Amino acid sequence: MSAGDAEATNTESRKVVAALMERARVAQAAFAGSDQARVDEAVRAMAWAIYKPEHAEELARIAVSDTGLGNVPDKIDKKQRKTFGTLRDLLRVKSVGVIEEDPALGIVKYAKPVGVVGAVTPSTNPGATAANKGMMAIKGRNAMIVAPSPLGYTTTARAVALMREGLARIGLPEDLLQVLPQPVTKHLTQAMMEAVDLVVITGSQDNVRRGYMSGTPAIGVGTGNVPVIVDETADLDAAAAKIAQSKIFDNSTSCSSENAVVIVDAVYERAIAALERAGAYLCAPGKKADIETALWLGHKLNRHLIAKDARVLARAFGLPRDADAARFFLVEETGIGPDFPLSSEKLSLVLTVYRAQDFADAKDIVRRILDHQGRGHSLGIHTANMDRARELAADLDVVRVLANFAHTFAHGGSFDSGLPFTLSMGCGSWQKNSISENLNYKHFLNITHLVTPIPERRPTEAELFGPHWEKYGR
Repeated sequence: MSAGDAEATNTESRKVVAALMERARVAQAAFAGSDQARVDEAVRAMAWAIYKPEHAEELARIAVSDTGLGNVPDKIDKKQRKTFGTLRDLLRVKSVGVIEEDPALGIVKYAKPVGVVGAVTPSTNPGATAANKGMMAIKGRNAMIVAPSPLGYTTTARAVALMREGLARIGLPEDLLQVLPQPVTKHLTQAMMEAVDLVVITGSQDNVRRGYMSGTPAIGVGTGNVPVIVDETADLDAAAAKIAQSKIFDNSTSCSSENAVVIVDAVYERAIAALERAGAYLCAPGKKADIETALWLGHKLNRHLIAKDARVLARAFGLPRDADAARFFLVEETGIGPDFPLSSEKLSLVLTVYRAQDFADAKDIVRRILDHQGRGHSLGIHTANMDRARELAADLDVVRVLANFAHTFAHGGSFDSGLPFTLSMGCGSWQKNSISENLNYKHFLNITHLVTPIPERRPTEAELFGPHWEKYGR
């Protein structure tokens, strides 16, 4: 594209976005004065529009048909579970007026809208992510414009349409939620990022970097490559069942899916047997090269194999017929780094297996995996020794350490953990992200602090400098 053509494209993109922004501003201004009850009514209406069984099924079928990623039953479950859990979280908190008071500090906090949010959504979760972000944005009395992945456009557009209908049904402006028109190009997405008041990006690292460079406050996520330790104290069958449940969910479309399991030597054979009982197929060492060749093309994941059914992978890998009954596949590995692709994120029903001498060695293997890819994201451990979980949390550079969970479900919010429901996981400065927690409603608020006088609490010089004086002199 010539410089002239690029400028013409950019100009046209800005015009398209300007029209959407004008409508979003009008809708948001009308909604900004709503009280908490009205805001929560809006969030409920949006949630029901996605959770409603026939709508959840419709969106799941469109997503699988258009993207070829995942499977319909799990996408239905994902949309309903994430929407239900997010609604629970949002209805528990205040986002209008005074949301916090601390009399001891003389501080009162008032929540204010951000304005218009630009949401970039991925092809892996084109319906659920748009709904999740939309509910959070509306909870903050904002408007939102969605930039879908081109592959998932139809699903995202339909999800937005359903939520718009939900808002209209209760008398609120539909234009609180909008979607970029087709075709969604990098130019159009960039123009949206530059025009809105906040950008929240889930998807490719290219989009995340573009968001941070847009000049607009941005929240992005990092790459996942989750390693999970199984130590000698673990309940092996329970651990295997959780790993299997998590690994196979929606054919491993989630960045939270286990990518490697690191098993200590003392229970290695028994842990492998437990995983096989849970539906795993242990690939012969001689098949590793075939699996790598099939799963990666030119150092990029083969889009024809990611998030596909196990039977499709078994045929592509050239595995024996008895592999057809497998739910997922185990491939043993010893290497870590760019020359060992199985140490990277796979977005498929392939789980890399490492054998560790003991817990200390397992911890080192996990550290090296994360240093190669996924640092900042998360890790898991199956253990009866919680001191080990605490050691991992204290020593390793990740935002989340999950102990004895099915990682995919607990990582993004579950009813038996305290993490908020989300589909966007911040990875901190370790992956150049602006947040080190799960994306949640707080990120869609501006906060005004009312500060009033309190009794003075001025310490003496001796109280502050005394220890230094005693040790080093004045």
